[in-house]
Amino acid sequence: MRTRVVLALVSASCLALLGAAPGAEPVPLPATMADTGGGRQLIVAQAPDTGATTGTVGWWELRDGQWVQAGSAPARFGAGGLVEGATRRQGTNTTPTGLYDLPFGFGTKAAPAGTRVEYRAVRESSWWCQDNDSASYNRWVDPLPADCRAAESEHLVDYGAQYAHALVVGFNYDRPVRGRGAGIFLHVDGKGATAGCVSVPEDAMRRILAWTDPAAKPHLAIGTAGGDTAVTRY
Repeated sequence: MRTRVVLALVSASCLALLGAAPGAEPVPLPATMADTGGGRQLIVAQAPDTGATTGTVGWWELRDGQWVQAGSAPARFGAGGLVEGATRRQGTNTTPTGLYDLPFGFGTKAAPAGTRVEYRAVRESSWWCQDNDSASYNRWVDPLPADCRAAESEHLVDYGAQYAHALVVGFNYDRPVRGRGAGIFLHVDGKGATAGCVSVPEDAMRRILAWTDPAAKPHLAIGTAGGDTAVTRY
């Protein structure tokens, strides 16, 4: 009898240490994070570790003071894995971890019904400048300015599948640091890992765009399940 009591106590202690006391509801992921951006909507892109190229994206909303998951989808990350956003270098095919705002959306296809974010139509003349020597570094440009080399930029219309629908990620956006990276988006899956963006299936991207509400101050958190780049740190 004494042995059974001891085992029961040990089991209860283990559950408590794991944050899963018997009968308790699991704590929503955003509630465990250091910062969620101060809004009522949060998208979380999480990979198992920094070497991973796949993981999950979940989108959450704050209802009556509680975070509730509104949807989820499989995700892809950079071919080079994930790296701390503050130390990322351009051209490494890594996805920057951190907490970012979502300045606007764009696409080669029309905005999904219900889209409330600013949504720009991709035209033949639409580019994303990634030229470190340009005054338009890490900016949408239409048309391509004279100081931004085409060879150092993305011609958005050339990525009809991936950029069918996309949200700009505010990585290195407000005060761009040359050489840190440009053109990081949440967009539709291509054939495999990305060049540093986060991608999801097209139906998920359409649902995210229809769900995102600028009035709710949506943010995107990118990180890993643990370690120095854990999503809960951001």
